[in-house]
Amino acid sequence: MPHIVFERKELINIPSNLDDVEFKFIAKSYNFTQKERKTEYRVAVINQGKEFLLSLKPKDENFMIKADKVTRLSPVTLVKNALNAYVNLNEANVLFSNTNNLQVKKETKHEYLKDINYFVSDFKTDKEIQIEIGFGSGRHLLHQAKTNPDVQFIGLEIHYPSIEQLLKQLELQNITNVLVVNYDARLFMEFIESNKVGKIFVHFPVPWDKKPHRRIYSNEFVNEALRVLKIGGTLELRTDSRKYFDFCTQVLTNLPKGRITIDINKDLAVSSKYEDRWKKQGKNIYDVVLEAWNEDENINLDYDFSFDFKIDFYKTIKTIPTKSLIENGYFIHVEEIYTIENKDNSGLIKITMGNFDRPVTKYLLVENGEIKYYQGNPLPTSSNINAHKKLKEILSK
Repeated sequence: MPHIVFERKELINIPSNLDDVEFKFIAKSYNFTQKERKTEYRVAVINQGKEFLLSLKPKDENFMIKADKVTRLSPVTLVKNALNAYVNLNEANVLFSNTNNLQVKKETKHEYLKDINYFVSDFKTDKEIQIEIGFGSGRHLLHQAKTNPDVQFIGLEIHYPSIEQLLKQLELQNITNVLVVNYDARLFMEFIESNKVGKIFVHFPVPWDKKPHRRIYSNEFVNEALRVLKIGGTLELRTDSRKYFDFCTQVLTNLPKGRITIDINKDLAVSSKYEDRWKKQGKNIYDVVLEAWNEDENINLDYDFSFDFKIDFYKTIKTIPTKSLIENGYFIHVEEIYTIENKDNSGLIKITMGNFDRPVTKYLLVENGEIKYYQGNPLPTSSNINAHKKLKEILSK
């Protein structure tokens, strides 16, 4: 990570501008938990139209400045430019810097690799959708895509080498009906319209025998799967784990209504190398298929994350909860607070919020009592929406 260590001096004057890097404000850490902490700063920057924060903190008798982890962005050259501009404005004696010789890996954008925000705002299709969760080597997904060219496939995977391998094969085989996303499948379904999906494949998921809370299958996941599936659509589990099979069967048989089909050692048109190995070892392969029977209403992702009131910032930071607020399906935790130097009723509140499995950390920017999320709103998941409502309730007191 690019950073600079320099002899400690007074902070730069705000606002300032150098080499097209604009410094908007500096916020100073506020000890709201009463624990012993060193004073740190967050420096607000705009470079080439992008807003982000720099972290300025003591290092021995000196200062170190680097990118703030929460608001990091690409390309990294924007951060390097901002770090150099701050130190040059400060006319500081630099003791260490890796901002000039740091090699920047060239980012290659693949047309079939999509950010989660694409599915929130831009994804539209008239085709049937089929989703594979944890596609691994991609052998099954590639076979399905080639066999069903009129279906729009979405592959979900958190292991990035598997993603790169699949993207390469999509190019080599000229397959154009697959979109790939690096995101948690337990949360992804919320961004898909109701009754649009024909099949959801969950083939050989990690059993998580020692951490069952990390499993894909849960009551919540199955209900979301049923919402996005069209009538007659299927949620298809394939596993070599008897424990996982028993667990998922129990989840599915707790549904108030539905049809499940169970097969043992069913042959498919394509199998993974691991499946071939397990069959040679004499392990059983279990298939559990859930069929959707009902049509569901659509959910609205166009949620308003604004704050329709002003606050007394200094009063708020003295009364804000210092412990996590844990509710059914979501939580809020205030991490840090910063007061903006030379600006009344203004500051930053760093919060972690939303879903326990995929929490999001954001800054709330308060300027003259008005509140907004810095660097844009959270994704409109149900857990983030509920957390936002709770946050409004806390801040409006």
